[in-house]
Amino acid sequence: MLLPHGVHIAHPERLYIGGQWVPAHSGRLIEIISPDSEQVVARVAEADATDMDAAVAAARAAFDHGPWPTTPPAQRIAAFRAMIDHLRPRADELARAWTAQIGGLASFAGPMHQGALFALDGIAGFAQDFRFIEQRPSHAAAAALIVQEPVGVVAAIAPWNGPFGIMANKVAYALLTGCCVVMKPSPETPLEAYLIAEAAEAAGLPPGVVNLVPSHREAADHLVSNPGVDKVSFTGSTVAGKRIGQVCAGRVARCTLELGGKSAAIVRDDFAIDHAAKLLTGTITMMSGQVCAMLSRVIVPRARHDELADAIAREMRGVVIGHSDDPAAQLGPVAMQRQLERIEGYIAQGKASADLVTGGSRPSHLNRGYFIEPTLFANVNNADAIAQEEIFGPVLALIPVEDEEEAVAVANASAYGLNGSVLTHDAQAAWTIGRRIRTGGFGQNGLRMDFGLPFGGFKQSGVGREGGPEGLMPYVETKTMLLDALPDGL
Repeated sequence: MLLPHGVHIAHPERLYIGGQWVPAHSGRLIEIISPDSEQVVARVAEADATDMDAAVAAARAAFDHGPWPTTPPAQRIAAFRAMIDHLRPRADELARAWTAQIGGLASFAGPMHQGALFALDGIAGFAQDFRFIEQRPSHAAAAALIVQEPVGVVAAIAPWNGPFGIMANKVAYALLTGCCVVMKPSPETPLEAYLIAEAAEAAGLPPGVVNLVPSHREAADHLVSNPGVDKVSFTGSTVAGKRIGQVCAGRVARCTLELGGKSAAIVRDDFAIDHAAKLLTGTITMMSGQVCAMLSRVIVPRARHDELADAIAREMRGVVIGHSDDPAAQLGPVAMQRQLERIEGYIAQGKASADLVTGGSRPSHLNRGYFIEPTLFANVNNADAIAQEEIFGPVLALIPVEDEEEAVAVANASAYGLNGSVLTHDAQAAWTIGRRIRTGGFGQNGLRMDFGLPFGGFKQSGVGREGGPEGLMPYVETKTMLLDALPDGL
């Protein structure tokens, strides 16, 4: 079976259901295309609706009749740490898989995945400190206990841009709270989920506690609709998230939705133009702009707009565009052909409504692969599509405003509310502005994220939070027990 060089998966042609590696019902394979070469670099099994039902049934049996939900938290933590111990020496495989599948820069892939593994250790620590049972005073009973019980069977659906870290976090929170999981990775990036499934097998988790079913959208819709799924944890587009939210609402299933963003960076007068240009260019080109929390709108005083546009253009023209395995490359390809075409469509819209300062084309020195130049639009109206819709590519919109009051209003004039930033050396000003911006995250001087802390969005950027000890709460149900006396063992 075809796999990227250096990635070793035992059964890529099979699914992992009920503790067994089983053939896909359809017999079909998903082909993974390299965005560098446009060639097939891997094939894995494709699950269909029948496989989804089998995976949910296995998880349901493991949750309803198996030992995992009632296993003491300390033992669940130990089992999860055994999974991390299995994954840690495979960090290079995870990095290679990511680079091969979406063209993420190899120079960034290693630190990214080492960081993701470090974050898993942190989640285990959160579970260790979590109060699964808490005694509280009550006028209604001699013993009042607040118990956090696992929500049940979780469908974990991860996107293609950060497939390991995002999926592994969902699995971590689910397992540590006693849930059972059905992993549905993106069809563009399924390899990381195979390594997670192998880690669960190596750690000796009971059959059905972790299941793996890569698929395309139709089968994923079937999974979300399955009444045996108690909770859906989804990270991806707002369009797909709305659909999942509607389905879950129809049967009052729980869901956590981490969706899109159109985050703004406000540039204050005390921040140097050259420094701002370097920071904003380095940000918009990170992961080829394919980051949900990306600072893709820049709000700047009108008097400084032209100078900042010129400075960003100079920085962008100096960005080295190349293949993902080129150590000199600062910007690799976007993940797939449809993503490239989407970006080009937005660039065409932008040309009709704003000033294209630089970029906007495929680089002339690369005649194969899904590459696009870093692109800057100036004099953008915040109502335009390039300022309101998530492009998910290296496209930056520069929006002039008269003053700070208008800057805050423009930043908030968005259907999204995931992230934001202010470029200033005044921490008090950053605090004051940040409190006025309707986003789930906000940072001073750039795109700042810490997945050991809560992460999620306001408005159409999502529902719920992942990360930090708060990330455990969406995977539990709170039960209040009023007893005549404390039970043994407490």
